Amino acid sequence: MGDALVDAVVVGGGIGGLANACALARAGYSVRVLERAPAFGEIGAGLQLAPNATRVLREWGLLEEILGLGVSPRRLVLRDAVDEEELTRLELDGGFAARYGAPYVVIHRGDLLDVLARACVRAGVELVPGCEVYDAATGDEEAVVSSARGQHRARLVIVADGLHSRLRARFSDDEPVCAGYAAYRGAFPVERLDLEPEALETVVGYVGPGCHLIQYPLRGGRMFNTVAVFKSSAYERGEADWGGPEELEAVFAGCGPKARAGLKSLSLTRRWPMYDRLPIPNWINGRLVLTGDAAHPMLQYLAQGACQAIEDAHCLATELASDLDWSVALKRYEDARTARTAHVQAASRLWGDIWHTDGVGRLLRNTLFRQRAPHDYTYVDWLYGFSGA
Repeated sequence: MGDALVDAVVVGGGIGGLANACALARAGYSVRVLERAPAFGEIGAGLQLAPNATRVLREWGLLEEILGLGVSPRRLVLRDAVDEEELTRLELDGGFAARYGAPYVVIHRGDLLDVLARACVRAGVELVPGCEVYDAATGDEEAVVSSARGQHRARLVIVADGLHSRLRARFSDDEPVCAGYAAYRGAFPVERLDLEPEALETVVGYVGPGCHLIQYPLRGGRMFNTVAVFKSSAYERGEADWGGPEELEAVFAGCGPKARAGLKSLSLTRRWPMYDRLPIPNWINGRLVLTGDAAHPMLQYLAQGACQAIEDAHCLATELASDLDWSVALKRYEDARTARTAHVQAASRLWGDIWHTDGVGRLLRNTLFRQRAPHDYTYVDWLYGFSGA
């Protein structure tokens, strides 16, 4: 470590950062990952990996390990949160995996991060925890990162430091956009919960006026994950203290008994405000390049945050390995990924509006959703069947 030149320094050791490190190391590049936290790990609960991500993980030789730690649900189901009637479902049977070339998997965030970290170690990546990054300067052929543990020289610096990225200021003066929604999460052993058998093979979402609840199994069905999201009237009034448990209960008071019962599966010790950013067209600054949430943080309604970071990593490594001129490769990466992720960001916002509508909008949504066949992939082909990753 120190002043020795490496091919790539990755700033940030989350899912996006380690995915990039893994992909580049597999392509034969020397990689160092700088992580501010004292250890490589991630708080949170579950996440969903759609086929556009699991196809990449299969190519990297990681899918079997992922499947051993996660769950392959049999279906995705949406219910109206008020009357709890089923609106639509997407069957994830063998035809689904055959159509998209890989399965749908739900997994604990920490488990996915551990898989990526182990893959990085096997590929020779240098993992450096407890290393806060202060700044980065770039030239035409290399960049220098200033950190709590000295300077790091690299042919390329991959900025993967998340939603509140410090280095994104090198590309844009924008700020995160608060949606005015808050989330609470929980993951508990199944024996502590009263669950129906179908719950252990289903991702279910209850969508209601200004709120929704998502539930699915984790860790081979031994744990159960719940996320509740709601619109805060206190935020709309400009109050500094907003999105507390009392607001959560009040917003869900009009929902059905199963949705309200799901609130008992939450940990109320931490509130997660919902943020994204507007898309930006420039992800390259000399030998600095954006990726993951530092490039395209998105709302969670399409469950694509981790998936898009994995797509980024695959695309960047593929482009760099295919062209001796890294400037050309970086431009191709930027062109491909800015267009793709801007589409997903916009669709995620729209999907949130559809989920949370009320009144006539709710009636129209429910009518249209009920008309859809369970094996109709019209509206997800663009997302799950994406071939540019």
